[in-house]
Amino acid sequence: MGVPTAARPQGDCAGRARSAGSFVVVLGVLAAAFAVSAYVVPRSARGPVEEEPASAPVAPAAVRTVSHTVVYELLGEHGARNVTFAAAGSALTQHAEVATPWSTQFTRVGPAGRTEFYSIAARNPGPGELRCRIVVDGVVVAEKAETEPDRLFSCAV
Repeated sequence: MGVPTAARPQGDCAGRARSAGSFVVVLGVLAAAFAVSAYVVPRSARGPVEEEPASAPVAPAAVRTVSHTVVYELLGEHGARNVTFAAAGSALTQHAEVATPWSTQFTRVGPAGRTEFYSIAARNPGPGELRCRIVVDGVVVAEKAETEPDRLFSCAV
């Protein structure tokens, strides 16, 4: 015995509707591909981009430099301890103890118009006054005194 097969009724078009739906999807994909290629291809098919004429390389403007003569001074009767100062190139220099009067001089070179930083710090071993002074190009730009023993203080610009 065999298995009876069902015959499709003549009015059922479900198979054709499915085929039409697939056709619409394929047609939509093709339209999207066409739109993308129409947008991209004309832009790249225009030929090489015209290059602007080559110009000479621009050299950086010369920076005018200036040099400053800097003198740090410590004045007092009993020397100074823990002396720390910013010297040439802004490098920190330290001395554990110095006899007073004490001074150091250096030249700092840098771009014109740049604000420079100068600083010296020291501890007053006491008793009495310890004075620090910063002189730039012959002009006193900072001066300070400390009378309290074993007190750390600084001059800075």
